[in-house]
Amino acid sequence: MYTDGGARNNPGPAGVGVWVETLNKKYKEYIGEKTNNEAEYEALIFGLKKLKQLLGKEKLKQSKIACYLDSELVVKQLNHIYKLREKHIQEKFIEIWNLTLDFKKVSFQHIPREKNKIADRLVNEALDEKEKQKNLFDI
Repeated sequence: MYTDGGARNNPGPAGVGVWVETLNKKYKEYIGEKTNNEAEYEALIFGLKKLKQLLGKEKLKQSKIACYLDSELVVKQLNHIYKLREKHIQEKFIEIWNLTLDFKKVSFQHIPREKNKIADRLVNEALDEKEKQKNLFDI
């Protein structure tokens, strides 16, 4: 699963993108005002929840999930290399930890931004769609 989260103006309008490669499923969503770091965590939470819906309880217990993120900071936090200093990020970490308990195995791997183009594109689509929606109401 490839995930990406981004905020324009950091903090600012934020979105998430998720691509489940093996199932060829793509998801995107506008998530409100966030920082880039918060959006990266939200993307992973969003993706894990989608996988749980798609797979169901029995398949979850047998599933090994590799999560690919282009945020080195988030990957190092999730892999216990970097400490979590902010309380709201600690809470997101705990939510992710709890979501992973239903899977056989979940790994978090850093990839270069170039290898995360689909999830990145989904983030930008979610933000662009929200911007168009906003502009319609501003007229």
